[in-house]
Amino acid sequence: MNPYRKQFDASTAFPFEYVYRDSKSAQNELPDHLHDWHEIVYIYSGSGTFFIDQTFVAAEPGDLLLIPGNTIHRSFPDAVDPKLSTALFFSGTLVHGSTLGDTFSYMRCFELAKRQRRYKLLTTDAEREQIESFIESIHSEHKDKTPGYRHASLIQLQQLLLLVNRMMSATEQFQAASSIAPHWMTSILAFIDKNLGEPLGLAQLAARAAVTPAHFSRLFKKLTGLNVTEYVTTKRIIRAKELLAETDSPIAEIAQLCGFESLPHFHRMFKKMTGLTPARYKKI
Repeated sequence: MNPYRKQFDASTAFPFEYVYRDSKSAQNELPDHLHDWHEIVYIYSGSGTFFIDQTFVAAEPGDLLLIPGNTIHRSFPDAVDPKLSTALFFSGTLVHGSTLGDTFSYMRCFELAKRQRRYKLLTTDAEREQIESFIESIHSEHKDKTPGYRHASLIQLQQLLLLVNRMMSATEQFQAASSIAPHWMTSILAFIDKNLGEPLGLAQLAARAAVTPAHFSRLFKKLTGLNVTEYVTTKRIIRAKELLAETDSPIAEIAQLCGFESLPHFHRMFKKMTGLTPARYKKI
């Protein structure tokens, strides 16, 4: 299994995990990871940069980052002042419930972040106090494990998501992506997304960017944390998962649409990255 794919138990009755007030330096930060669960990251102190899908986001104290499931992402902490943060991971199935006759959805914030590719939410002092309170309550419940602690944690998570959605509805608090990457890099990332069915080797991409393959490879790895082959393959698997879930297209057709040169290669890479065969994934 690829080391950059974070594993969660898809069959658990309580699809929720968290990492509390964790400080990582650039030397021990986890590599890029990909998972089906959604992720909320709150920054207490320090700084760094996040690569999320095609964007680069500067992280500062008080920032809240929304990372939709099935999205390539990596955190790059500042070498001098690494960030202190809490990350919450959960499956969308955990918070889906009755609409209660309302159009509101807890997951709207992630849908909007993904659609606009804007993942960083600015917060006020009052909002930070509320966010930290919800996180502390979740941590206390999991630490004490008194009867009903999972239900209590879910309530706190729902309150946090309610706050985030209301913040987004009230004002334009999403901040645009940072500009730490050269224009050719952001253009190439967009090009890859739109052309997953076409050849996307290092030589072709470097020529399109009008830089040498060596320079392209070095900067691509530095900014995204993945080499070109790893990144393109991961993007293709993400697209294949979407097509398997949303269409009735045959698996062989999906493999071709996603740029895999053969069906056996598609099966091998899909199983390696998801732990499931394409046919099994389509049934869940």
